Parts: sequence; C-alpha cells; structure tokens
Amino acid sequence: MLGIVVGVAAVVCMVSVGAGAQAEVSEKIRTLGANLLLVMPGARNAGGARLESGTQPTLTEEDAAAIRRELVDAQVAAPLLSRSMPLVAANRNWVTLVAGINADYLVAREWQVANGRSFTGEEIASGAKVAIVGSVIIEELFDGRAGIGETFRIGNVPFTVIGVLDNKGLGAAGRSQDDVVFIPLSTAQSRVLGAVRGTTRQALDFISIKVSDATAMSEMEREIEALLRQRHRIRGDAPSDFRIENPADVLIARGAAVRTLGILLIAVAAVSLVVGGISIMNIMLVSVSERTREIGLRMAVGASRRDIRWQFLIEALILALIGGLVGAALGAAAAVAIAWKAGWPILISPWAVILACGFAGFVGISFGLYPAHRAARLDPIVALRFE
Repeated sequence: MLGIVVGVAAVVCMVSVGAGAQAEVSEKIRTLGANLLLVMPGARNAGGARLESGTQPTLTEEDAAAIRRELVDAQVAAPLLSRSMPLVAANRNWVTLVAGINADYLVAREWQVANGRSFTGEEIASGAKVAIVGSVIIEELFDGRAGIGETFRIGNVPFTVIGVLDNKGLGAAGRSQDDVVFIPLSTAQSRVLGAVRGTTRQALDFISIKVSDATAMSEMEREIEALLRQRHRIRGDAPSDFRIENPADVLIARGAAVRTLGILLIAVAAVSLVVGGISIMNIMLVSVSERTREIGLRMAVGASRRDIRWQFLIEALILALIGGLVGAALGAAAAVAIAWKAGWPILISPWAVILACGFAGFVGISFGLYPAHRAARLDPIVALRFE
C-alpha cells in the first residue's frame, strides 16, 4: 500500500498547497486594489552609468491631473511622495514610511478608514498637519490606544491623527502595508519631505491609476504612455523618462508558477499511484499462487468463478482504499504544515481528498482485475491437488 499512500498524500498535499497559495495571491491582489496601474519615474544617467529606476524625477501633480482629466477610463490618478522618517510620540519612537497623498490614493488602493476620517479638500489644499496612520503605528506609538486626536512628530513637525486605516496585511514585497503614515501631499512637499536627493518639491515617487474597466488595462497603458510622452516633450523613438507597471502582474505570475509546479508534482504523484497499483497487482498474483488450494476448496463447495473474481477484486480495492485514506490524512497534515510555515491560508479541498481516494480505488480495481481473472480461471480439481 505504500505506493498508494505516497501518491495520494502527494496529490492531496499539492492540491491543497496550490489552493492556499492561489488564495494568498488573490488576497495580495485584492489588497493592492483592483485594476491598478503605477506610473513610476525613469532612471537617470550619472557618469555614463544608468542608475536605479526612480532616480529621474519626472512625474508631477500636473501629470496626475492630466491623466485623470484627459483619459476617460482613468477613474482616479493619485500622486504619492514618500520617504522613511522617524516618528516620536511622548517617550516612544518608530521609523516608518511617511507618504504624502491626496484622498484619491485611498480610492485607488480601495483602502478603508476603519476609525476616524479621511482628509478634507481644505486640509489637502492648505497643507494641514494631520495624519492617517496604519494599525502598526497605533501599536508602536500609542500602545494600542484608539489614536484619534493623538499627536506625534514626524521629524520636528507635530501632527494630529485623524484616521486609522483598515488592516491590509503584508504587501507583495513582504513588508507590512499597515506600517505607514499618510499625510496631505502639500504638507509633505512643503513641511516634511521637501527636496530629497536633488529632486524638486513637486517630483513624485509614483502615480497610482485606478482603471474603471479591467478589459481596458492594456489600452490604458498605451494611452498613458502617449499622454505623458507628449507632456514631457519626448519625440520619436527616444526612450520614455517613466515606466508603467501593473503590480498584479508579478503576483499573477507567481500564482501561475505555483500552479505549474503543483501540476508537475501531481503528475509525479499519479506515477506513484500507478507504481502502487502495479505493486498491488504483483502482491495479488503472489496471493493467487499461495492460496490456490483455498480457491479450489471454495469452488469445490459451490463458489462460482464470479465469486472468486469478486473476492480478489474486493481485496485489491480494500488495499487501495486503505492506502488512499492513510495517504489523504498524511497529505492533509503535510498541507497544514506547509501552509503554516509559508503563512498561506489552509485550504484542504474535500474534492481533492475524494478524487485522490477515488483514483486510488480505481487503481486498485484496474490492477486487481488480472489477478482476479487468473484466480477465477483455475480448475478446482487441479487447484485442490496444488502443493
């Protein structure tokens, strides 16, 4: 039964792990926001060497406004400027990502304010010193208190908490999305972040664009590129000074890789099941040889060839089903362990268990047919005389 146990365990484990990984990828895509495109600055050259992406400060608030105004499928176009900054509240401190945004950014990311409120238009326009924080900030700075109305400093600038964000969990890069502070973009540009590494106060880290129709994503990328190239006066075949990314593409590719690996391992598991079936057939053939006198005795007292055939088929089926049940239990345990270690949801599909055990039974019957047929063809007189 060992081949059946290994094969069924592998099938159940890989189907469950694949389902959990797929659920984790789907959740990551959901936390990013549906139909999201990112426009990021390009890379600049220094001393003949091309620096990392994002070092060429080319994106501005006017670019975001033009995308929102001129492209019909752009539901929102939200600018963002960010930097890691130290936070201080009473005797507690924390270093985290401080991002300047407008209210459209939360819409693009489909990010709800769990407690308090979002920025008003007046606060964004006037550069008010107010902040919306993630749940990690509440724990680290305010020891889990509600946080609304609390004050803290970003650098040397005091801010008041007006909202706490709903939990998002880990992002695609493995960093907690809840470890963040959002402030009005105008405040970030004028009071907190300012000029960083030679960038202007207007230069953005990226623009988040929420597309109204999922089927228009590719067309939207082309329209954004054409619009920004026109605005940045890039002519001919000159390279763009920005790049457009779909953050869900990386996660979708990751999910596809997990599915491909799962299919490969299921195929290997199927081979293991076939090997287990061959083992069952060989054992049943040996059993027929060793129980020849028993078969002859049964036929002598009235058992038909059909009865003998069913006896050996049922024995082969029971061997396979017991192996299938043991394998399903081991596969489920392995899936739970892998999901716990990887931090994925534990999704053990009942259908995977049923299909794996059903396939094991099918293997048992298939490979038990020949031994059963051979046993049923024995001559009872010859069988009784068998030594």
